Amino acid sequence: MANKVFERKIYSKMLEWKKESNGKTALLIKGARRIGKSTIVELFAKKEYTSYILIDFANVSKQIIELFDDTMDLNYIFLRLQAIYNVILEKRKSVIIFDEIQNCPKARQAIKYLVKDGRYDYIETGSLISIKKNVQNIVIPSEETRLNMYPLDYEEFRWALGDKVTVNLLKEFYEKKISLQEAHRKTMRDLRLYMLIGGMPQAINEYLETNNLSLVDKVKRNILELYFDDLRKIDKSGRASLIFKSIPSELNKNASRYQISSVINNENRKNIVDTINDLKDSMIVNFAYYCNDPSVGFALHSDESFYKIFIADTGLFVTLAFWDKEYIENTIYQKLLSDKLSADLGYVYENLVAQMLISSGNRLYYYTFPHETSHKTYEIDFLLSRGSKICPIEVKSSGYKSHTSLDVFCKKYSDRISNKYLLYTKDFQKDKDIFCVPIYLTMFL
Repeated sequence: MANKVFERKIYSKMLEWKKESNGKTALLIKGARRIGKSTIVELFAKKEYTSYILIDFANVSKQIIELFDDTMDLNYIFLRLQAIYNVILEKRKSVIIFDEIQNCPKARQAIKYLVKDGRYDYIETGSLISIKKNVQNIVIPSEETRLNMYPLDYEEFRWALGDKVTVNLLKEFYEKKISLQEAHRKTMRDLRLYMLIGGMPQAINEYLETNNLSLVDKVKRNILELYFDDLRKIDKSGRASLIFKSIPSELNKNASRYQISSVINNENRKNIVDTINDLKDSMIVNFAYYCNDPSVGFALHSDESFYKIFIADTGLFVTLAFWDKEYIENTIYQKLLSDKLSADLGYVYENLVAQMLISSGNRLYYYTFPHETSHKTYEIDFLLSRGSKICPIEVKSSGYKSHTSLDVFCKKYSDRISNKYLLYTKDFQKDKDIFCVPIYLTMFL
């Protein structure tokens, strides 16, 4: 089964780098494993350069590794690489790709001198936090332009399914603030399909090849097992993998933050901050931080000791949420797809919104505040900064009639607020001054 090469938005950013940098920096693409970094980089090399060499440092000979022990003679390095890969490099027309650069720290250190030499372009890819762990004893090159890459977003997913129309139409509906009416039901079904499959290229490819959601689930399980293995390598205590595996259950509790104490016992929480930072750097998760003063400039008012954690890909989230099954039976997928599963799926939709906001270039912040007369807590699921104002977001898996947290928050901070959003599964409408927006329009907020 041949894997398809999917169209990705990061390609246009790579073109911008090539034009603007003109050899003055290398391009470093960071992201979790299996999101398609190597594929898009090689496609870029084939289309935008006369020739290229791809060095996969996850599967490379010792003689290539040793080339970067001494960068005094670049002529020799280039000559050896051309001979080994049987490729002719042309000045300012060729690119050298350092794939999985974290496996050869000295090659990354050499970027400074390779870029200064100016003969060729350089693109690096790196996965998980080993890109950080493995550079402790080298000089990090400043001659890098860095791009983060994520799983396919919803628009890219529609492209993969051969649909270049839907998202453009959805944008028009959003800008005109009108409902989809009879088209809403199908559009929500399409979105739920994305929730189930997710944005991992292998999972999408399996769906296109087989149209079998159980087989898609097996692909996702293999990816999750790979992540578990990676997390155990960087944290032999097993805490990182345990925290990761517990994300669905923690979100399902609807607590105001991720409760480490319910996952890791007290005696094992020593230096837990390092573990959390490692997990954050892995890019297999998205963190939302508590904002203690909901005003523009969230980063200035965020408390990084209070956070929620989301899985970076909602397709993987769904599989992880049903991890107790040997595999997710097709009936469960069909019930999720038709919105007939009895379980409260609010936490799945919240994870999806987090993923869509990140894909649109937002950072994640949320806010909680105490109820006036009880021990309950009001919560705003996400906060966006737009100009000099903020936009609060409440996420619901069903109707719109109850949005108490949003109402109380907007009354309390009325002078700071621009638009108020309730993201839910119904069609677009306004409830007084609140925009009730179907979740598939999240990307346009």
